[in-house]
Amino acid sequence: MAGKIIINITPEQSRVALLESNTHLSELYIERKKAASLVGNVFKGKVVKILPGMQSAFVDIGIEKAAFLHAADVLSGFDYSIFGEDMDDSEPVNHPIEDILQEGEDVFVQVSKDTIGTKGARVTSYITLPGRYLVLMPDVEHIGVSRKILDETERTRLKDIVSALKPNNFGFIIRTASEGCTEEELKKDIDYLILLWDNIQKKKEKLPSPHILYSDLDLTLRSVRDLLSQEIEQLIVDSKDEYNKIVDFVNTYFPKLVSRIKLYEGTEPIFDTYGIELEIPKALGKRVWLKSGGYIVLDQTEALTSIDVNTGKYVGKASLEDTIFKTNIEAVKEIAYQIRLRNLGGIIIIDFIDMEKEENRHKLFSIFSEAMSKDRAKCTILEVSELGLIQMTRKRVRESLERILCEPCQYCDGKGFVKSPTTICFEIFLELRRIGLTKKKCKIMITANPQVADLIYDDEREGIEAIERENGFKIIVKADRSFHQEYYEVATL
Repeated sequence: MAGKIIINITPEQSRVALLESNTHLSELYIERKKAASLVGNVFKGKVVKILPGMQSAFVDIGIEKAAFLHAADVLSGFDYSIFGEDMDDSEPVNHPIEDILQEGEDVFVQVSKDTIGTKGARVTSYITLPGRYLVLMPDVEHIGVSRKILDETERTRLKDIVSALKPNNFGFIIRTASEGCTEEELKKDIDYLILLWDNIQKKKEKLPSPHILYSDLDLTLRSVRDLLSQEIEQLIVDSKDEYNKIVDFVNTYFPKLVSRIKLYEGTEPIFDTYGIELEIPKALGKRVWLKSGGYIVLDQTEALTSIDVNTGKYVGKASLEDTIFKTNIEAVKEIAYQIRLRNLGGIIIIDFIDMEKEENRHKLFSIFSEAMSKDRAKCTILEVSELGLIQMTRKRVRESLERILCEPCQYCDGKGFVKSPTTICFEIFLELRRIGLTKKKCKIMITANPQVADLIYDDEREGIEAIERENGFKIIVKADRSFHQEYYEVATL
């Protein structure tokens, strides 16, 4: 499927959009200059705390929050699955983390997940260095091939080349981009990655902890390395400096594609020209309408993301089962698209409309799995349950689009709702009655949000007058626009 990569550079941030079929926004990456991603960076850190009960340790790598290192990331070997490979056949040897790490000890780690929400960055002691065609794994004797290379002859050819070229005590994952590569191209990637590793090792010996030893490429060059392929017709960037940097990078590592890089010289902002700016607010909406009149609702929580499918305005033309099935099938494609675009990760629960026929449930699962196969992130998808749910996980490395662009509502504190004026009004009445148990015949000042104050004066006036009669109170109600709708003060004067 032909596509375009559109890159927008400003002094504050870099934005990269992947357009499929040249018009359809499928992936969007944003990196703020003051909050650049740490994923892939290698650090010499210091263990600051061992947690035997969690089989983990906190490591100071020189950033605000200590990084989290789990025993599995020290002992269990490398997780090949993140590159589409099965795990190594060797059995992990498990030892308690307190037996292999000590507080104050220096450790050599790489960030595998950025700080997400309240959680600090996650690190691993198994270092991986990605190139254009290969991923280097020091101290691992393994050669793996991306599952997305389907041709067995090509898989064997690539594996044989890398086996012959690789030095001892190094492993490699052959990336999807290597399909059709020559031996010379693979050798160049191997030489580059080995040199990179040697430089990291030299720094490791010289520098104190905590200290950064290696920074992965910035968002622009990462996107070029990972997204630019034969399927991309053009990469268009609106910065002359960034254009020159990209051209130099591509000329060095995969010169065949350099002719596809273009400098945008239009007067209109590049994201406006390609219709991307209009799509970003849609990617933040809670409800997404389908062409048929049905819709899906997406909710991100701390633990998981839930997606609900509804028929909405769609009434169908045949049976109820047919209407439900068609709505679910249309929703499947939109859900797969939204998961990629919003970069949703972790546990995802999709609540499809219940279908009676088991055959339809199997079709739904098959179509959804096919739709998710385009996703570069590792996904595990379970069959449709009897309740009509699909449960899945998607590897989360960076924050979702919503978490990057938004923050919890300061008014509702992220709940998504507030107590109604009537509820607050009745809470005030309860407070007045509590005061009436110990005090009588006194003056009371109520200060509240204008909506609550108006309600007390109007619809609930009888209630406040009854409390005045029962307790001999003189009640004064004052509206204050600065008060949150849920906040009020009741003071005796």
